[in-house]
Amino acid sequence: MKAIGKKLDRYKNPWLELKIQYGQNKGKLYNEECDRFMICMTHKLGYGNWDELKAAFRMSPLFRFDWFVKSRTTQELTRRCDTLIRLVEKENQEYDERERQARKEKKLATKSSTPSKRPLPRQAESPSLKKRKQLTMDHYVSSGKRKK
Repeated sequence: MKAIGKKLDRYKNPWLELKIQYGQNKGKLYNEECDRFMICMTHKLGYGNWDELKAAFRMSPLFRFDWFVKSRTTQELTRRCDTLIRLVEKENQEYDERERQARKEKKLATKSSTPSKRPLPRQAESPSLKKRKQLTMDHYVSSGKRKK
């Protein structure tokens, strides 16, 4: 149940937006809308309340004409729900691993951006500053030549 809660927390409106990463074996009998409803209702009703889940499918206007879903037994709903929970747990593990990797990379990036003892590369000078320096050098050079 924690896995489902963690997955649902990532969405603003999981009843409409929830996406499940099926991998290679999606299955042809249940559609994504049915799976989304099943996960959200399982989270709402609690794991193991299969009779209430079956009643929710039968009462929902979303599945008014979906005879396949309405005719499923509690055992079949249990099996499908367990399959979906395993998929969600696998997805959560992958998500946590990506987050850990991103934090590790961010930590390394902040370490490498700390000031080092090496001198910083010179910045490109603006044209007006270059011109002033050149005039100063010209003046210095020309004034040095006159004194000789």
